[in-house]
Amino acid sequence: MLKRRNQKPRWARPNNYSDDVHSTWLMQEMLYYLHFCLMSSILGHGNSRAFKKEKEGGCPPPPQVEKRTWGSRLPGEAADGGRGAPVVARLTGPRLEHPLLKAPPEAPGGSRAALRFPNRTEARLRLAPRVLQPEDRRRPPWKHVRAASGRLPNAVKALALSKAGRGLHTPGAGTRARSPALHPGRQPGRDHRAGAEAPSPGRAPLARAAVARATGAAPAADPPRETRYRSPLAGSDRRGHGGSHDVLLPEQENDAKLRGLAAPSNLSMNQTLEGHSGSVQVVAWNEQYQKLTTSDQNGLIIVWMLYKGSWYEEMINSRNKSVVRSMSWNADGQKICIVYEDGAVIVGSVDGNRIWGKELKGIQLCHVAWSTDSKILLFGMANGEIHVYDNQGNFIIKMRLSCLVNVTGAISIAGIHWYHGTEGYVEPDCPCLAICFDNGRCQIMRHENDRNPVLIDTGMHVVSIQWNHTGSVLAVAGSQKVVTQDKDVNTVQFYTPFGEHLGTLKVPGKRMSALSWEGGGLKIALAVDSFIYFANIRPDYKWGYCSNTVVYAYTTPDRPEYCVVFWDTKNNEKYVKYVKSLISVTTCGDFCILATKADESHPQEEDETETLGAMFVLVLCNSIGTPLDPKYIDIVPLFVTMTKTHVIAASKEAFYIWQYRVAKKLMALEINQITRPRREGRERVYHVDDTPSASVDGVPDYSKAIQGTRDPICAITASDKTLIVGRESGTIQRYSLPNVGLIQKYFLNCRAYRLSLNCNSSTGQQVIGELLKLERKDVWDMKWAKDNPDLFAMMEKTRMYVFRNLDPEEPIQTSGYICNFEDLEIKSVLLDEILKDPEHPNKDYMLNFEIRSLRDSRALLEKVGIEDASQFIEDNPHPRLWRLLAEAALQKLDLCTAEQAFVRCEDYQGIKFVKRLGNLQSEAMKQAEVVAYFGRFEEAERMYLDMDRRDLAIGLRLKLVDWFRVLHLLKTGSGVADDSLLEQAHNAIGDYFADRQKWLNAVEYYVQGRNQERLAECYYMLEDYEGLESLASSLPENHKLLPDIAQMFVRVGMCGQAVTAFLRCNQPKAAVDTCVHLHQWNKAVELAKSHNMKEIGSLLARYASHLLEKNKTLEAIELYRKASYFFDAAKLMFKIADEEAKKRAKPLRVKKLYVLAALLVQQHQEQVKSAQRGKAGGESSEAASALAGFLEEEVLPTAGRFTDSAWRGAEAYHFFVLAQRQLYEGYVDTALQTAFHLRDYEDIIPAVEIYSLLALCACASRAFGTCSKAFIKLESLETLSSEQKQQYEDLALEIFTKHTPKDNRKSELDSLLEGGEGKLPTCVATGRPITEYQFWMCSVCRHCVHAQEISSCAFCPLCHSAVGKCSPEDLATAYNNRGQIKYFRVDFYEAMDDYTSAIEVQPSFEIPYYNRGLILYRLGYFDEALEDFKKVLDLNPGFQDAILSLKQTILDKEEKQRRKTKRNIEKNY
Repeated sequence: MLKRRNQKPRWARPNNYSDDVHSTWLMQEMLYYLHFCLMSSILGHGNSRAFKKEKEGGCPPPPQVEKRTWGSRLPGEAADGGRGAPVVARLTGPRLEHPLLKAPPEAPGGSRAALRFPNRTEARLRLAPRVLQPEDRRRPPWKHVRAASGRLPNAVKALALSKAGRGLHTPGAGTRARSPALHPGRQPGRDHRAGAEAPSPGRAPLARAAVARATGAAPAADPPRETRYRSPLAGSDRRGHGGSHDVLLPEQENDAKLRGLAAPSNLSMNQTLEGHSGSVQVVAWNEQYQKLTTSDQNGLIIVWMLYKGSWYEEMINSRNKSVVRSMSWNADGQKICIVYEDGAVIVGSVDGNRIWGKELKGIQLCHVAWSTDSKILLFGMANGEIHVYDNQGNFIIKMRLSCLVNVTGAISIAGIHWYHGTEGYVEPDCPCLAICFDNGRCQIMRHENDRNPVLIDTGMHVVSIQWNHTGSVLAVAGSQKVVTQDKDVNTVQFYTPFGEHLGTLKVPGKRMSALSWEGGGLKIALAVDSFIYFANIRPDYKWGYCSNTVVYAYTTPDRPEYCVVFWDTKNNEKYVKYVKSLISVTTCGDFCILATKADESHPQEEDETETLGAMFVLVLCNSIGTPLDPKYIDIVPLFVTMTKTHVIAASKEAFYIWQYRVAKKLMALEINQITRPRREGRERVYHVDDTPSASVDGVPDYSKAIQGTRDPICAITASDKTLIVGRESGTIQRYSLPNVGLIQKYFLNCRAYRLSLNCNSSTGQQVIGELLKLERKDVWDMKWAKDNPDLFAMMEKTRMYVFRNLDPEEPIQTSGYICNFEDLEIKSVLLDEILKDPEHPNKDYMLNFEIRSLRDSRALLEKVGIEDASQFIEDNPHPRLWRLLAEAALQKLDLCTAEQAFVRCEDYQGIKFVKRLGNLQSEAMKQAEVVAYFGRFEEAERMYLDMDRRDLAIGLRLKLVDWFRVLHLLKTGSGVADDSLLEQAHNAIGDYFADRQKWLNAVEYYVQGRNQERLAECYYMLEDYEGLESLASSLPENHKLLPDIAQMFVRVGMCGQAVTAFLRCNQPKAAVDTCVHLHQWNKAVELAKSHNMKEIGSLLARYASHLLEKNKTLEAIELYRKASYFFDAAKLMFKIADEEAKKRAKPLRVKKLYVLAALLVQQHQEQVKSAQRGKAGGESSEAASALAGFLEEEVLPTAGRFTDSAWRGAEAYHFFVLAQRQLYEGYVDTALQTAFHLRDYEDIIPAVEIYSLLALCACASRAFGTCSKAFIKLESLETLSSEQKQQYEDLALEIFTKHTPKDNRKSELDSLLEGGEGKLPTCVATGRPITEYQFWMCSVCRHCVHAQEISSCAFCPLCHSAVGKCSPEDLATAYNNRGQIKYFRVDFYEAMDDYTSAIEVQPSFEIPYYNRGLILYRLGYFDEALEDFKKVLDLNPGFQDAILSLKQTILDKEEKQRRKTKRNIEKNY
């Protein structure tokens, strides 16, 4: 195992020091360190050195530690010298120091490089290496310089770089010599005049900035002039101990405007790490844990950590058997894989634990790489093969190398680099695995099994490859033969993940050995011999600038889309959009064009039928990212430009022109075309080889874009009147706009990289080569002034040059991208800094630069005077300079000069202002107006108040719409404030908060401003419905705001409050509609009745019919139920139940439907009773009550089936299910009893099912007599076919040949279950008749259950209502039902006792009175019976049976009296 060093008492770590704390601290310490490792082969033996600590600020000595190894030995390895044997070397004290090494800041005109990467289809590269030499270094600021001797390094062998990009490790070959002192004066060979670039003596001029595209060879370039840094050991003849390597720290000065690449970079630290006894050959950097891993020729591996600014050994592993050929940390930094030349493989963890080891017999390893998910390992062999293993060391497959097809001879692997996707991918499923061989063949794969890789033939002898930090650029380093030279030239090629060539960099020197990207992708370091070359990279970001908004795009690892940010630099607000497959960003004026690939899953607009199936889309957006108009096109938008009216997109063969429109005032050009169809003339497509004649074409013909061309398009630009198209041959074609016509062709001796037109379209400026006598190298950005056709700014390396009539001004040190050039000011943005943290852009990254004429004019006005400055501006006229003069004259109240200056700059408002100042008499008043004109409003307000002119101060704030200050001035005034202005101020402040959705603050001011309309809106947005209700109640009747408030309540479903508001504004119809809309049908009916609205019934019927037409029967039932139309709801529910029964649905489902229907019937009956009681109205006559009940029955002639037998359907399916459950549970006798009840429900359940179940239960109960009767019934059914009847006959014959058709035991079923007046109630829980006096009756369905059965039930078995505490109604019903049973048993007196008990419990229950009256009538007690019948009619005048019984009792009493009288008379006679 790789063991961590033991802690000694003297240099022990703090008690709270842990690995996690160490990792966090170490990452913070190394966040901005750029680590390069330079390796060299040396000889010698290791030895500790004296550590010389400085008096102040020195680094602490390293702790005394004990070296430990990584893992145990492999099988077959010697215990004393193998890989697993621990090697112990105790350090006795400090042994190294870290002198600081600084390089001077780059002088103007220095050889700083610029690299700009375009879209994949372009090759845009600006490179010039920077190399540091010993003579360019200052004397290091330390007192003690360690003198040592050692073997000279013959080459730099490898480079390793951290993501932070600020630490440079230079592995040397031993010790280093003293760094020579650097004279602080001028650098040798440099011309320090502004803009001068004279070559240094003895040095070659700068390399040509232009490089070839992927389709052609790179142009010849002279060797670059460089400022070189030689390894600290180079040139030293002293010998010392081998195996050391140096750590260099490039630091940048902190300057607000000199950030990024423009900031001076100094090598401030050079520390030699000693510990190896042989030549260091392999280095690896762990980005996540900020650790450096090195290995030498003896197989010794050391893991270095940074502690308090210095590097110390943390862990070691020693193996003398073989040498390490490659090391690789995985994506999360948790594991490292080490491969040895003899085929040994070790995988260890970051804390030193060995995970596994493997010996690959007969294989010579040279490379290793982890996959992105750390599940795959790639092993590169010395013979050029690549084997794929899993992360446990199991062989999977041998990789297919398509790039080596038809290649003969010996080859070796130059490099394997697998980009881990830490910064996202440029496209989904983007190639990220790069494999390159020394013969220049390269393949880029999406994964290890990619069958269609990207193949590249670099034509070089490759030594190293590496991806940049985003995986968008692959750098391939090596040497290339040049025909004109005898020796090979060191070359770096740059490619996209899709194999498109971006550029070529040629580097002087004998042999290039390694390269490494800086962590941010803005620099690249090249190891050539004993030199380090630095080249600046200028990425071609997807960005633009429109309407004070910077638009930039970047990728993230968690999303496949591009994140496009619209950053408003004025208000510091940003808007984020996610765009799939973004190609480019183009801006102009207030709008932006996003060119993307079309989303196949997104439907195109109806008006895009002509481009159906288009592959690309141009999205027009405003400055906050809102899409305004998308256009689908069939050409690849490789080059996009736009003007105020047109968007031009070009592929290599054709260009597409779209005249876009936005919602604004139409210009004259657009008015002339307003009568045309929407697409006619607005979209056109032209082939680059065509010669258009400026005629207006119709629908665009995309077939032209398919045709190829021998001279592809390489650049385009446009203005309002001109379109310029550049071709690769150097031809420049000029077209007219808006009617496209070819005007002229120009020919250049170079290929245009970027085209740009000045403001009046009189000049076309190319970055490399153009017709006017101007040529600049290493240019990567430029911008014409919007208001001067002779001014343009350009970025060359890290300097900005401003040209006036092709004459440059002194350069400005910056690395910003130019946003805008207007009014003699250049606005640039530090995109490099923004994209380090793209989610939090900072306004400090926006830079403004003034050109020399503006600076000189300002200096003349400040130091000399207006007259001299006026003459200077007269000689160099510009509206901005005249405006500057006018402002200076205003400050001195020189109104004459100010007026003349305003006239020269055509500022009509300024002229009017000067005229108004001339009419003022007071100098103080003039001064205050001038101060206000310059925007110093606070000072102007104080001046007005000092003059006791509060009205002018308020007027000033009114013009500025500063209502807060207006309110303050109104409240602090001594006089009475204007009430109307005060209300206006309160309402304006309320509007301010409401616009920012600060509704609570807005309410406060709207209340004081008495703005009831906006107050209601605020209450609504705050969801303060109590406040809204209070506001509605405070408004007078018929207020115009009440309907709006009512609609607010409607939108949130508050029916009561909405109805109240509608009624207060005399809109009952709207109130009813609200109730209907919110399904409050009861309230709707009440409102309709109270306001004599008869259309509620028709409304319900219409809505119900509408639901029924859509087959929404259940919704119609719910509608009727909520409207208390229970009878109609019950009819629909019975209809559904009948339909489900016919469909032979599940019996339980059918039963539930019948139960719901019966419940609705009961609700209807209760409603009818309540209505009858209301109509009777107290003490009404018997005749009137009887008549009312009779008429109520006449109204519903079809209600008999529903009202009289509402529970029959539920009973039928309840017993049907109960019998089957009892049968399957083994209670055959009880099942037979239950099945007997089904004979009464043949109208509901099919008879064949009833008697089949009855026969089955009887057979199971061995009641074969009953079974025989059931079979007879089945055989006689007419609904059965002859085949079914025959089957029943055969089954009956089989049964009754074995069993006699007689019941084996006598049953009382026939006597108990016979129908008639004396039929006993049935227990719905068991199906048995109830013969006891004690039983339970459901208060809902009125069905009975045995007392012992209901104790175990929580719900009624039939209607499933809850069995709760007995209510008076339930108790009275129970007494009445028990009396009914006793009545059937002819126990009349006991029955009357139960009826009397029921009357006592519930005196308003009319049924017991009626039942007791019947018994009294039968017993001949007519007077008592008459009293009971009269009581019944008092409680329920519509009780028909009571009316008939009352009449019959009266007649029988009279008859009895006549008979008694007659008998008495006969007796007397």
